[in-house]
Amino acid sequence: MPVDVHLVAVRDGEEGPEVLLSRRAGDVYAAGYWHFPSGHVDGAGEDVVTALVRETREETGLVVDPADVRAAVTVHHRSPSGGARVGFFFEVRRWRGTPEVMEPEVCDGMGWFPLGAPPEPMVAYCRAGLDAYRSGGGVALHFQEPGDPIAHTPDTDRLHLVPTTESFGSRTGREVRRRAAGSPAGRTRRVP
Repeated sequence: MPVDVHLVAVRDGEEGPEVLLSRRAGDVYAAGYWHFPSGHVDGAGEDVVTALVRETREETGLVVDPADVRAAVTVHHRSPSGGARVGFFFEVRRWRGTPEVMEPEVCDGMGWFPLGAPPEPMVAYCRAGLDAYRSGGGVALHFQEPGDPIAHTPDTDRLHLVPTTESFGSRTGREVRRRAAGSPAGRTRRVP
């Protein structure tokens, strides 16, 4: 199953948070649609954070320190044609440089947009990641049906947020983590 990485670059705008989006162009899937700067993990030797840092520089010219990458949301996606993939969306709030189109053969526009008012048309899969990010979800499903459009439309929104343990009022996840921190596996022992 292909693994994608998506840059959710966030900055403070005059009217609130803004995200960086690019418009796909040329002979690529969804040409003319807005999307996060993104790409694929290059084989088993590359981890998702390294892939994000590399793709960010290749597509936007921005230099991101891996220490500034934050996990935002993971989306398990199925396209209208039935192909499946997993996308890791990472929030980045610090970088060096100014974003610019670095690959004009596949991107003809780039800009900052209000977090709550992204441009249209936007790739449905990307919009699912953005909406999951805005809602604070950690894992989301986005399984499109045959015949669904590539672009996000409210009447074919297939986003489903996977609840966390805290969503059910359960303290189980927090309690397990708290106990693990106090367990021998969670501590370092001194050797006399």
